[in-house]
Amino acid sequence: MSRVPKFLALTGGVGGAKLGVGLAEILPPEQLAFLVNTGDDFTHLGLHVSPDLDTLMYALSGESNQETGWGRRQESWRFIETLRELGGESWFNLGDRDLAVHVLRTERLRAGMSLLDVTRALNAALGTRHPIWPMSNEPVPTLVHTAEGPLAFQHYFVRDRCAPAVTGFEFQDVAQAAPPAELLAWLADPELTGIFICPSNPFVSIDPILAVPGVRAALTASAAPVIAVSPIVAGLAIKGPTAKMMAELNMPATALAVAEHYRDLLDCYVIDEQDQGLLEPLREAGFTAIAAPTIMLTLADKVRLAETVCDLALQHHAASM
Repeated sequence: MSRVPKFLALTGGVGGAKLGVGLAEILPPEQLAFLVNTGDDFTHLGLHVSPDLDTLMYALSGESNQETGWGRRQESWRFIETLRELGGESWFNLGDRDLAVHVLRTERLRAGMSLLDVTRALNAALGTRHPIWPMSNEPVPTLVHTAEGPLAFQHYFVRDRCAPAVTGFEFQDVAQAAPPAELLAWLADPELTGIFICPSNPFVSIDPILAVPGVRAALTASAAPVIAVSPIVAGLAIKGPTAKMMAELNMPATALAVAEHYRDLLDCYVIDEQDQGLLEPLREAGFTAIAAPTIMLTLADKVRLAETVCDLALQHHAASM
């Protein structure tokens, strides 16, 4: 009987979701699962908002808003406009169609459903078939330490537009969190052939996932190679404040610095072709790396990068057998 390879993708936010779309195009649900950051989750206007879970859900279901880069397509904004007219707290934009998701999630969580089960139900309703797991059912809110004091992540990211200088990060209550049992079973599967760290922010998208007790150990124990795609291209972040954060943390804003951040996990690393000159320094630093086109503007770009990381995983896995 021929083996059917399985893959896991760790992701958070828009950049990671782009690679997620490419992977979902070439891999069926029985071969691909996603583990998603929930450190961005917060309660706003009494509603449980899960930005990264929703970003991936909208991307995989074809619901993404291509005009804004976040939220749902064909969105309207009557709710937030009315809230603003009434003097309500309107710094976090909630579209009318997006709002329905938050209302339903909140209602079901209050009724006793787990975040995993609510996520599964919402994705099923939108036609998304691949398994999508929150990193934990328990809340693990990211706190951003800044020169101006600690800030809840969405206050830093949305309300303050990433302006305060970052000094560090804290994942609150992470010691009480646990990864989903489905994840641990997937990682223990002998058919697992590749683990992908999507080009998401290392500090506030991937590190919260890795901080959940048991996740890093399970990734390390797996025989499957861990392959990361750099979120930094030619010294810049394609999306979000990654490069700004690195500078404020006294780290060079380079793909090499991201590799060092993931050093204990990586088996292979993918940098953009614009950073070809970093291949030799990466190899000298002990990393196995390749350069490939990683900027994903079209569906073809996403599929091409997905094929690249899957091929790398298959080659590395075969070589280790």
